[in-house]
Parts: sequence; C-alpha cells; structure tokens
Amino acid sequence: MPNQTYINNRWNLSGLRKRPQAVAWADTFSISDAGLLVPGGVEEGEDFLILSDHNRSEINFTKQRLENRQRMISGSMRSYHIADKTGVSWSWDMLPSRAYSGDPAYSETGTVTTNGLTPYTVDNGAGGVDIVKWYDNHPGSFYMFLAYDRFDNFTTSEYSRFGQYNEVIEVLFAGFDYSVVKRGGETHDFWNISVTLEEV
Repeated sequence: MPNQTYINNRWNLSGLRKRPQAVAWADTFSISDAGLLVPGGVEEGEDFLILSDHNRSEINFTKQRLENRQRMISGSMRSYHIADKTGVSWSWDMLPSRAYSGDPAYSETGTVTTNGLTPYTVDNGAGGVDIVKWYDNHPGSFYMFLAYDRFDNFTTSEYSRFGQYNEVIEVLFAGFDYSVVKRGGETHDFWNISVTLEEV
C-alpha cells in the first residue's frame, strides 16, 4: 500500500518542494496513525492512479446545496438543508498518451525500478491511455484525492500539512472527453482530455 514516502517520490520536478500531484484516484483509501490520507491497494494503475499536472488546467469546483427551500406565509424564507455536494472539473492540453517509454514498475518507496525508461510526463504522472483505462474500468464510484491548500480539513498541525493530500471525495464520472491532437512519431501521441466528476 502506498504511503507518504511513495507519494512524495512519485513527484519528479527537481528543485520543488515535495508535494503530491494535485489529483489522484483510488478504489480505496486509508488514514494513517499520523492522520495522512493515502490511496489504498497495491498496484498503481489498477488500484490507484496518480494523475499528472503536465499541462493541466485549473481545477474548478462547483458546490450544489441540496435543500428544500420554501417561502412562508409571513414572507420569510425557510430552508431544510440536506447536504452540500461538490462537482470538480479540469482538463489537460497536449498530455502525452504514455507516461513512460515502457511499462514502469515501482518500488515500495514509489521510485521507478524499470531501467532505461524515458519519462514523457514532466512529473511521472499518468498519461492519456492510463486515464482512459481508469474511466473505462470505473463505471461506479471511486475516491478522488486532492492536494491544494485546505488546511482547515485538519484538526492538528494544520499549517504543516501543505505537502499532503488534504481532501478525499467519493465521486462518479459526470463527463469525459478526449481528442488526439497530434500523432507522435515513434514514441507517443499528444491528447487533450477533459473530465467532470460529481460527489456521490
């Protein structure tokens, strides 16, 4: 099962602070004794997928408030709040269709153990085919991990959690589109992909 060391070592932009990629998807997740959110499972690409920040657009959030709102005879408004649900969307432009020149194998610490592979995404995150495969294999819900500054999600050491996943949402695909923008020579193609997800 991946841990924080695994997540940190998958980030491959030298000279930058060790933060995970902005989004990961997983079938399951766990919370460590230190309160860290980590994807569950064993095999990356099957049990969980670390998405690339390579040419990724901004992540857009929409909030939907589920409520029964009714105006009373006195003219005031009364609302019976049920829940708030989140929608999330983003896209990639010119994302390589492959993350590597071959099939990567990862050590328990998240480093690539297959020798001689050339990475195509700047941070070793998933390529286009990996994302389409995840979509095809997940008609039901799965968990989305987000790494952005939401320190209010922690109850202890809030300001020291910047380099960790800080939010997990169970989601379903609400929209998925991709296009092959440029066919590469002998290495990889470039794709545009857009995804929309809804909280369960």
